Amino acid sequence: MSKWLEEFSVYLSVERNLSVHTCLAYKRDVRSFIEFITTDDPRESEERLLAGVDKLAMRRWMADLMKRSKKITVARKLASLRCFFRYVTRQGYLDVDPAETLSSPRFEHYLPTTLDVDDIYHLLDCQLDNTPKQLRDRAIFELIYSSGLRVSELVGLNVGDLRMSEHIVRVHGKGGKMRIVPVGSKALARVADYLSQRRGGELSDPLFLNRHSKRLSSRSVQRNLKQLLLQAGLPSSITPHTLRHSFASHLLGGGADLRAIQEMLGHSSLSTTQRYTHVSVEQVMGVYDKAHPRSQKKE
Repeated sequence: MSKWLEEFSVYLSVERNLSVHTCLAYKRDVRSFIEFITTDDPRESEERLLAGVDKLAMRRWMADLMKRSKKITVARKLASLRCFFRYVTRQGYLDVDPAETLSSPRFEHYLPTTLDVDDIYHLLDCQLDNTPKQLRDRAIFELIYSSGLRVSELVGLNVGDLRMSEHIVRVHGKGGKMRIVPVGSKALARVADYLSQRRGGELSDPLFLNRHSKRLSSRSVQRNLKQLLLQAGLPSSITPHTLRHSFASHLLGGGADLRAIQEMLGHSSLSTTQRYTHVSVEQVMGVYDKAHPRSQKKE
């Protein structure tokens, strides 16, 4: 790894306090760009290659990416490069930032996928055996929907983060930001059922364990949801993030304030939370079309 990339890695983890996964993604994007511009001359150092980068080289890289990636993926990778070149320019390694005036590709904005309330009830109330695994999984999916957690946030919870008497959970979100989110009584009851039969329960212990009594992984949560969806007869395209989206959409549809939803989701920008207003508008239009006497279509 080049000196510049090593320093950039430290900057991301220490100064920016980004998560391990985010740091890896940034470095992976910069590394793929370096591979793209690498020449056949082994004497050419990475620093020398990067010092010779101009806007034309970056446009060629973007054009190559567009052949096999979605616009939103290209925009994300470009954001990583912008961060990298802004850092090395600030450090004085480059005189001019080649990515400063580069435009991001326009990409489609997709509405979040959500489940309706009936499907949520069907999924979360699906009849299962009271095995340790199934008690754990029921608690997991109930908690995601109850508090709108990201999967990474859920698997990062410790026993002490869930304060049952106060009906809240302490969540360590993106960028090391901590927030407090309410937890519903159904989710608390499911978690209590799970904790009553598992080994260990110190405040510093992981809340959700795998069969080896280690912290559960995000991939395991996704895989276990697929199994539950199969049993419930629901589409396998549903993900844990769908439950998070459904949490926000149902709160908004029930009259919750958008700022409060933003706080509970841990969004740094209100514009991110505003995506859910489009989902709610569709629900409102459906009610309007059914109820308003001058809106109803003639049969």
